[in-house]
Amino acid sequence: MLNISQVLAAELSLKASQVQNALDLFAEGATIPFVARYRKERTEGMDEIQLRQLSERFTYLTELEQRKQVILESIAQQNQLTPELEAKIVACLQKTELEDLYLPYKPKRRTRATIAREKGLAPLAQLIKSLNHPQAKSTSLEEAAIAYISEDKGVKTAAEALKGASDILAEEVADKAELRAYIREFFLEKGIFVSRIKDDYPPDTTKFEMYRQYQTSVKNIASHNLLALYRGENEGILHLDLDFETDIVLSYLESREIKTKIPAVRTFLQTMLQDAFNRLIKASLINEVRSEKKAQADLESIKTFEINLRELLLSAPAGMKPTLAIDPGFRTGCKVAVLSETGQFLEYQAVFPHQDERKRKDAVNFLKTLIQKYKINLIAIGNGTASRETDEFVSEVLQTLTEKPIKVIVNESGASIYSASDVAINEFPDLDITVRGAISIGRRLQDPLAELVKIDPKSIGVGQYQHDVDQKLLQRKLEDTVESCVNYVGVDLNTASKELLTFVSGITPTIAQNIVTYRNSNGAFKSRRELLKVAKLGAKTFEQAAGFLRIRGGKNPLDNTAVHPESYPIVEAIAQDLQVPLTKISTSASQLKSLNLQKYVTENIGLPTLKDIIQELEKPGRDPRAEFKYATFKEGVKEIGDLTLGMELEGVITNVANFGAFVDIGVHQDGLVHISQLADRFIKDPKEVVKVGQVVTVKVIEVNQKLNRISLSMKSEIRETNHNLPSRSIMKKKPN
Repeated sequence: MLNISQVLAAELSLKASQVQNALDLFAEGATIPFVARYRKERTEGMDEIQLRQLSERFTYLTELEQRKQVILESIAQQNQLTPELEAKIVACLQKTELEDLYLPYKPKRRTRATIAREKGLAPLAQLIKSLNHPQAKSTSLEEAAIAYISEDKGVKTAAEALKGASDILAEEVADKAELRAYIREFFLEKGIFVSRIKDDYPPDTTKFEMYRQYQTSVKNIASHNLLALYRGENEGILHLDLDFETDIVLSYLESREIKTKIPAVRTFLQTMLQDAFNRLIKASLINEVRSEKKAQADLESIKTFEINLRELLLSAPAGMKPTLAIDPGFRTGCKVAVLSETGQFLEYQAVFPHQDERKRKDAVNFLKTLIQKYKINLIAIGNGTASRETDEFVSEVLQTLTEKPIKVIVNESGASIYSASDVAINEFPDLDITVRGAISIGRRLQDPLAELVKIDPKSIGVGQYQHDVDQKLLQRKLEDTVESCVNYVGVDLNTASKELLTFVSGITPTIAQNIVTYRNSNGAFKSRRELLKVAKLGAKTFEQAAGFLRIRGGKNPLDNTAVHPESYPIVEAIAQDLQVPLTKISTSASQLKSLNLQKYVTENIGLPTLKDIIQELEKPGRDPRAEFKYATFKEGVKEIGDLTLGMELEGVITNVANFGAFVDIGVHQDGLVHISQLADRFIKDPKEVVKVGQVVTVKVIEVNQKLNRISLSMKSEIRETNHNLPSRSIMKKKPN
């Protein structure tokens, strides 16, 4: 069988030792974040992307090997396994190729060929095959077929006998792996997707109008176009076909399968090949090609989702400061929640500033009282209904204050889902659903990552055709992304929720709950080592998780760094050599840089880890996320009707798709900067120049109130705000 390690090393351009060591670590239960961060010596510096590629391909090849065993046993039981066939199966690296090889031996339902064999027509088919070579002598097929007429077997005429023989030969042709491979590749390279909207839908009555008379090559179709076509087809609005040059395919089949010079036999075989293609090959391979292109589109769409989600989760936190959170509303009022600097809920009240002057005045006084009472530093306003009106109202309040908190409009996508979830109910069992929503909005401003992990990523609104792609793959990829982000930033052990802890390397939901339970019973953790007192958290979990957990103000200052406890003795040795206490080691940056790290190399810890340790000691406990920035929406522009052509606005990228970027400009409807309007130069992929959370300046180039569409441009005279250092503002796309 295959040497999977060697195959992976060749495919991924890695050393065999790197691959084997990484696979060994995975087999020992190590997570990808842990291996990437703390086992660089073992993998020779493989990063997280390489490790995930390795893990995914290893899983694929392992499943492939298991399938090979099943297929080999099946063919062997039929006594048809030849050394040549076995070698081909063993050498397979793709599931499609393997299934093509198995197809002739795969148990089938009762087919026309099966029925023909039951009627005793296999020898006739074999006879015709024997005539298919250049030196064959002319023979009458009709006369040969007469011998197979049998009333008992249901073969009444020579024509019926020949038809049955043709069915047998057609199935044999349709099962040939090399023919299927060629035609499949032909469809992929030369095929054309053609769509039309059904007659039931007049012009301009569907969202699929651009696909009314549409065609594009299978090879070059954009993923978002293909997913849109499939959605339109599934919704019964459009027809989608895969067109190709049939004559080219039939000519290929004839060149490969017809060798005889006998006219009658050639004609018979040509008819048989047409039947084989039209009845047995075409539909199945079109479906395979559609499935393959769908899988590719899924991967591309999911990749875009992953990138957008990562940018969103790594949005710069405004910081753990006293926060006033407002969930705006007209009729039901604005729900106001106060949060402490640790995100703890302190107080709630509904105010009604948008109903009449008396209630507005009461609301002003109430907000002023809360801001002064709790020394509020941040005000988070949800971006849903009445957000701009509430923003103006809060601005009025702030004008009366000497010390003004920072005011930010925050994305509330998914907040309603969170507020009704079991997670929210467990957190705040005694609070109303509207209060929970306001709390979530405030916490998103304080620390987006810590709050957003409580929500299914598919509810956050940064995906592209997310409901049309492979849901299992999407879920796995998004979970990987969340895990990566959580471990990249690190987690405060004494404030993290169960949901946040669950994504820490090595920690299961059960252990996460046990950590919270222990913390609630025993108070804040004083050291990382105390984790070993948590139920079911053993040495292996501690090894995987400890480096990603932070303890602020604990007994050991290294517990608030990314330095792993296994490396503490080395840091202590460095501190001793520098003659400084551990608490002061970060003040010795110049001395740290001049150290001879070779002196501290051990059997398990080499220069890569030592360099990471020095970098961490220079800035202990630093947050790797970008500096917090936010967009300022234009005053007086609150609805789509307030927009005028040529108007320049500041906004924030809320979603990036393959065809452009969506921008929140404060009018309850995101505008689209088409890929052609993102820059003066040609842009192949919008992710080259924009990212979710980036604050930009845009110009309005088209407004369609009827369709609720806004077209924007970032070209030439329009320049990005903070172009050289894109901010990761947390203001995101509104729910549709």
